Order: sequence, then structure tokens, then C-alpha cells
Amino acid sequence: MGKRMLVILGHPSSNSFCAAIAERYTQSALQAGHEVRQLLLGKMDFDPILREGYQQVQPLEADLRQAQADILWAEHLTLVYPIWWGGIPALLKGFFDRVLLPGFAFKYREGKAFPDKLLHGRSAHLLVTMDTPPWYYRWIYRMPGLHEVRKTTLEFCGIKPTKTLTFGPILGASAAQRQTWLEQVHAIAAH
Repeated sequence: MGKRMLVILGHPSSNSFCAAIAERYTQSALQAGHEVRQLLLGKMDFDPILREGYQQVQPLEADLRQAQADILWAEHLTLVYPIWWGGIPALLKGFFDRVLLPGFAFKYREGKAFPDKLLHGRSAHLLVTMDTPPWYYRWIYRMPGLHEVRKTTLEFCGIKPTKTLTFGPILGASAAQRQTWLEQVHAIAAH
């Protein structure tokens, strides 16, 4: 029996290698019998700025209300995004800021230091591109754009990352190398 999967493309361009990864993952998961929905952040209509922080409620645009419904529907999320300046794109950060809200993704309780994780029971894959060699990103930079998403975003809300693949350097990668990476994407989506 297939899973309900949500693929989130965190790169603003639908002509990027990230978009190719998201599409390959989606097609492979569908072929394997999973139900799949996609969120293409670059095509969604929303303000990525949390204007007042958490001091007052900022009404959600229709695309963000649908995104929350899709997250609740999903058993498994797959985030596809590039590393820019060592971290995640502003669009993806803005999406997290606006969608993963108190009362939806987490809830603080009086007398408790850590919040309840309202999205527990879900798993996630991270498929991440970069122009830096992945070994250098891991050992020299210490992977801030992976830790941010895995630990302080997904796990904070109760979503368990189960697999992370990094692809790079993208800059100057041959067509054969890109195809090899897409085959890796196919293999994990087909599970």
C-alpha cells in the first residue's frame, strides 16, 4: 500500500535542477504506487515575510491554507532545495515562517520548556543541491542548511527526517553526472 507523499520544491525556478529532482521524485513515487501532491513554492502566491512575528495573526493566503491542508494530508514530505550562501533560499524560509505556525505545527504549554510537536508521525526526505562540494559543506561549513531544516524545523514540529541526499557541485556537472543523481532520486522515491 502506497504512502501519501508531499513534494515541496523550495527553489523558486521551475527550470532548475532542483525542479528536475522534484519531478523525478514525483514520477518515481507515483510509479511505485504512492499518492503524491506537489507544492512549487515559486508558483505559489503568498507573502514570505512574517510581518509582525508572532505578535499578531497574519491571515494566510489561499495557497498557504492549501499547503497546510497538504501537510496534514501527507504521511511523508520530501523537500527539494538548493544551498545558497550556506543556507536555505529565502522563499523556503518564508514558507516555513508563514505555514509552520503555533497551533498548527507546534504548541507551547505553560510550565513546559519545549512545545508539543503537532506534526508528529510524519517522515521526510531532503534532496539538496549545492555548488560547494558536499564533503566541504559537511566538514568545513558543518552543514547549516541541513541542520536548520532537519533539526530546528522538521524535528521541532515532530517530522522525522529519514534520508538526506546532497548533490554537488552542480556548477559544471556533466549531463551524465546529473543523470546519475536523478537515478539516486528514483531509487529512494520508489521505496
